[in-house]
Amino acid sequence: MDTFALLAHGLAGALQPINLLYALIGVTLGTAVGVLPGIGPALTVALLLPVTYQFDPTASLIMFAGIYYGGMYGGSTTSILLNTPGESASIVTALEGNKMARKGRGGPALATAAIGSFVAGLIATIGLAFISPWMVKFALSLGPADYFALMVLAFVTVSAAFGDSALRGLTALAIGLTLGLVGIDLQTGQARLTFGMPDLLDGIEVTTLAVALFAVGEALKVAAQPMAEDKIEPVKGSVWMNAQDWARSWKAWLRGTAIGFPIGAMPAGGAEIGTFLSYSTEKALT
Repeated sequence: MDTFALLAHGLAGALQPINLLYALIGVTLGTAVGVLPGIGPALTVALLLPVTYQFDPTASLIMFAGIYYGGMYGGSTTSILLNTPGESASIVTALEGNKMARKGRGGPALATAAIGSFVAGLIATIGLAFISPWMVKFALSLGPADYFALMVLAFVTVSAAFGDSALRGLTALAIGLTLGLVGIDLQTGQARLTFGMPDLLDGIEVTTLAVALFAVGEALKVAAQPMAEDKIEPVKGSVWMNAQDWARSWKAWLRGTAIGFPIGAMPAGGAEIGTFLSYSTEKALT
């Protein structure tokens, strides 16, 4: 009952008109900055941190939450319309969402991404408020073997994006794993695969790789081919989802929430594992 009382107290404060206005401003700013390729939610919050200096703690936290969720959605916008993920968790969105945009259905793709993000975020936030004490105990009980198993799970879920060629997929996975080893080992402090270059001591950011692979590749493709061969249809018709889109999407939203919530709550789980695992699940069901 204490949880319900605390939630009710927090909700009463969040529903005040001025705090709702701060949430709207935060989402707007987060979306505007997060739509820029290579700027993820964490960097978006860091860039907009000075905006909240004059606010009280409640308003600041509400705006931070709005900025974070806006930044997460902003990454899907560039993924769908430009085939350029704004951050690593939007890679799967670029794989399928851009195909819809090329067929002139970029509006429904953006709508289902926004609504799905809202539904999953709302359910996960409420669920985390109730089970957070148990999740903390579970996180503290994880050992080296558990973290290793979690990394193996991440590699298995990446197989969802292998496509028709498992050899090319495994080769890309090996290259990605090698690039991930670059930098300072957090356990021993030794430099790995830096070749004496100080710039590589901090490692190679996943977001940098994602933007380079998708954005540079897309730009070279568009520049090398005539427009007639790779025509991109503009967004036409309604940008809202029709009845068929709703019928296809609501089950996927719930399945994605069920998969992403426990993985995202795990230490070192991250959004990438959940997105790839959800993608592989939906591909198997369709």
